[in-house]
Amino acid sequence: MPQPQPLRISFVCTGNICRSPTGEVIFRELAARAGVGDRFEVMSSGTHGYHVGEGADPRAIAALAAAGYDGSHHRASQLSELEVNEYDLLIALDRGHEAILLSRGVAPDRIRLLTEFDPERPNDPDVFDPYYSDARAYAEVLEQIERSCVALLAHLTAKELS
Repeated sequence: MPQPQPLRISFVCTGNICRSPTGEVIFRELAARAGVGDRFEVMSSGTHGYHVGEGADPRAIAALAAAGYDGSHHRASQLSELEVNEYDLLIALDRGHEAILLSRGVAPDRIRLLTEFDPERPNDPDVFDPYYSDARAYAEVLEQIERSCVALLAHLTAKELS
């Protein structure tokens, strides 16, 4: 019996050097640790091409490393037509990214705000952009992304089983 195609997920933020690569790295690692990594094709991109080809922000890499993740291999990319037209799920890190995805023609049922999965249910549905902040902000953003990714993975694997 043929294996089902992996669910294609892209985490989307502005420049693809802080929030979305953090989501990509964490979700991929959580799926691998859970033994379901082969069920997902995970990437990230930015709505803008400010940093295409660059690595993740060093502060994001440091926050990931401190939490046991390796973000050193990330290279920034801009949101592609492939993602817009063919990816199964686009995870927006804030409402501005969600609006851009909608304006690019992504069907609303293929877009989710990451904070929808945050078990702490923050009042602000946007994941804070730590780019102009310090290392502490990166660690706090990582914690929010991590707990949201744990819940997202649980949601997707439960959905797959039903």
